[in-house]
Amino acid sequence: MPALPLDEAGKYVAAAYLVFLALVLAYVIIMGVRLGRIERELAELDEITPERREDLPPVREEAAR
Repeated sequence: MPALPLDEAGKYVAAAYLVFLALVLAYVIIMGVRLGRIERELAELDEITPERREDLPPVREEAAR
C-alpha cells in the first residue's frame, strides 16, 4: 500500500515538477546574466587592447620566440 493514495499524490508530484522547473529556470537566467556581463567585459578589453599595444615598445623577433 502506498504512503498516499494515487489520487492525492498527483498534486505533490506536480508541485515537485514545478519547483524543479523553477530552479532550472532560475539557473538559466543567472547563467545568462553572467554570460552577458562577461561578454561586456570582453568587449571592453577588446577595445582597450589595441590602445595598449601602441604604447608598448616593438618586440624583437628573438624575444618573441
